[in-house]
Amino acid sequence: MAIQDKGSVRALALVGPTSAGKTALMEALLQATGAAERRGEVGDSSPEARARGHSVELNLAGFTFMGDRYAVIDCPGSLEFCAEIDAALPAVDLAVVVAEPDPAKAVLLQPTLRELERMGVPHALFINKMDQARGALKELLEALAPVSSAPLVARQIPTWDGEKVSGFIDLALERCFVYRLGQPSQQVDIPGDLRDAEAEARFHMLEQIADFDDELLEQLLSDVVPSRDAVFADLVREMNEGLIVPVFFGSAQNGFGVRRLLKALRHETPPVSKAAERIGIEAGAYVLKAAYAGQSGKLAYARVFGAKLPDGAEFVLPDGQKQRAGGLFTVQGGALKKIAEAPVGDVCAIGKVEAAHAGQILSTTGRPQQVKAAVRSRRPLFAVALIAKNRNDDVRLSSALGRLIEEDPGLSLTHDAEARQVLLAGQGEGHVRLALERLKRRFGVEIDTQQPKTPYRETLQRGTTQRARHKKQSGGHGQFADVTIEVKPLPRGSGFVFSSKIVGGAVPKQWIPAVEDGVRDGLAQGPLGFPVTDLEVTLTDGLTHSVDSSEMAFRTAGRLAIEDALKAVGTILLEPIEKLVVYSPSPSASNVTSALTARRGQILGLAPREDWRGWEKIEAYLPQSERQGLIAELRGLTQGLGAFEADFDHMSELHGKLAEEAAHHARAGA
Repeated sequence: MAIQDKGSVRALALVGPTSAGKTALMEALLQATGAAERRGEVGDSSPEARARGHSVELNLAGFTFMGDRYAVIDCPGSLEFCAEIDAALPAVDLAVVVAEPDPAKAVLLQPTLRELERMGVPHALFINKMDQARGALKELLEALAPVSSAPLVARQIPTWDGEKVSGFIDLALERCFVYRLGQPSQQVDIPGDLRDAEAEARFHMLEQIADFDDELLEQLLSDVVPSRDAVFADLVREMNEGLIVPVFFGSAQNGFGVRRLLKALRHETPPVSKAAERIGIEAGAYVLKAAYAGQSGKLAYARVFGAKLPDGAEFVLPDGQKQRAGGLFTVQGGALKKIAEAPVGDVCAIGKVEAAHAGQILSTTGRPQQVKAAVRSRRPLFAVALIAKNRNDDVRLSSALGRLIEEDPGLSLTHDAEARQVLLAGQGEGHVRLALERLKRRFGVEIDTQQPKTPYRETLQRGTTQRARHKKQSGGHGQFADVTIEVKPLPRGSGFVFSSKIVGGAVPKQWIPAVEDGVRDGLAQGPLGFPVTDLEVTLTDGLTHSVDSSEMAFRTAGRLAIEDALKAVGTILLEPIEKLVVYSPSPSASNVTSALTARRGQILGLAPREDWRGWEKIEAYLPQSERQGLIAELRGLTQGLGAFEADFDHMSELHGKLAEEAAHHARAGA
C-alpha cells in the first residue's frame, strides 16, 4: 500500500440519469452513518436545483463509516449539466452508477457508463427503488447488459414478500438479510425455496469472475469450492481493473441496502493512489470545480493528493504562477467549515486561489504539474444573444458572465462582431436558462435574449462591367476619381479576389490599393443586407486628375463602382450549411431523421455508432438557421440522450419566401 493510501479519505461519485435517485442515495448514506439527522439537509441546496427537482451542479458532502472517512460527490444526471462532472470523475476512487429497476430505462445508463469506461474509473451499479420493482432481476440485468462494455456481475438476488422485495441474499457472503425500515437489515436463514436459486446465481457469479482468473476457472471445472477470501479478492481486483461491474440493489428512500453497499465500499473501493496515478499528480490538490461563494470569494473545490494540505499552503499552477491558499474548508452541501488542514484524499474548498480552474493541478511540489489527460471540452449546442435590460448593467454583465464561465466549463461566451451580438452558449436550452437565472439571482443583472443571427452571404447572379466616377468640388482642392471594374462570379467558397489590369498609369500605382479597399467597403453589405462573397473584381481602366485625385477619392470611386454593379445585376442569397453528426439510440433514429428532414436537412447516411450497441450515427447537412432549438427536439425524441456535433461545411443558394424573410429581417435590424 502506498504511503498516501494509509488513513486517506475515500472519494465516491454518484452518477446516473436524472430521477434515478442519486441525491436520495447520498442523503441515505449520510443518514445511515450519522452525518445527517434527516433527509434534505445537504442535497440540492441551490434554488435552481430545488425549482427543477433535480441536481444541476456537483453536491459535495462527507461521512465516516466504521472509522473510515469518505467524500461523496453527487453528480447531475441530465446531459445538459454533465460538463459539471467532466473534471470531477477522474479524481474519484469509485463511481456508483445509480439506476432504476425498469428495463425500458436501461439505455439511459449508456452515456454515463461509456464516459466512465473512457476515463478508466472503476464503477459499481446500484439499482435503486427496488421496493417498486415489478419483475425479475434477471430480466433487468439482461436489459442492462448491452449498455456496459464490462460484464455486470450480480452480487445479490432479491427475496420477496408477495409482490414486494423484502430483502436480499448476498452471493459472496452466502447470507440472507431482511430489510427493516429505519434500521439495519436483519440476517436470517436462507429460505428453503430459494436455496437452489441462490446456488445457481452464485455459480453464475463465480463463472463470470473466473473469466479473468484461470485458477478459479480450474477450481470450478474440478468442482472445487473456492474459498470466500479468494472470491472476494477476485471481485475487488476485477472491479478495480474495470473488468467487471458489480451490481447491488436497494431503496435509498427507505434506507434498504444502503449499509450493505457501505460495507462493500469499505472493502472494495480502490486506494487513492490509483486516482492519483490516473490524474498524474504527485502532491497537491486537483481542482474538481471553481465557484464563487458570496463573501468567501472564489473557491476551488479540490481533492488532496500526496500529503496533508495545510491552510496557507503555497501552490504552483500549471502555468508556473504561484498562489497561496487563503482559507481551507470542509464542504457539507451548502455549508462550509474552516479547518487547519485537509487529509489525503479529502475533498475540500480552498479560498483565494483566483487563477484556479477545474481540471488543474495545484502543485505543492514547488514546480508545476500537468494532468495526464486534459478534461475534454464540450462543444456548445444552444446559444442566445444577450441584451442587458438596463444599459447601465453592461459593465456588471461582463463581469458576471466572466464568473459564470469560470464556474461552468459547459458555457461559452463569444462576441460576434459581424452581427454585433454577444452570444452565450451551453449544452442545451435548460443549461443556458439556468445561467440566466443565476445572473439575475446572484448578480442582479436581468437579461433580454434574442436568437443568434445567421451569417447569410450574397453573391452575384452574373458578371458585368461597371464604371463609376467620384467628383466633388467644395472650394480649394476637390475630389476626383474615375474607375472601371470588371466583376464576375466565382465558385462557392472562393471568397473575394481583386486584381488590376491597369496599363499606362490610367490609375496611378499607389492608388490601386485604395480602389480595392473601396470595393471591400462596398461588399460589406450587399443589396439584400449581407456581405457579398465569391466574386472576382478586376480594375481595368480609370481616369485621374493632377490636382484633385487622392487615395480617398479612388477608395470612394471603388465603393461606388461595386455598389452600382451589384444593383445592376442583382445578388443571390447564400445560407450557411453545417454538417451534423447526430447520435441517437436505435429505436429513436427514424424519428430523428424525420425531424432533421422537417428542418430542411439532407440525410447523408445512417450507420451503427462505433462501440455503442443499440445506437445510431446519423450524418446530415442542415442549414445553420434551422439548428436553433434542435437539441431540445432531439432530446425530446431520445429520452434525453441525443447529441450532435455541428461544423460549417458550405454555402448554398436560398430562394423564395425564406430568402425574402431573411432579407426583411436584415433590413429591419440594420
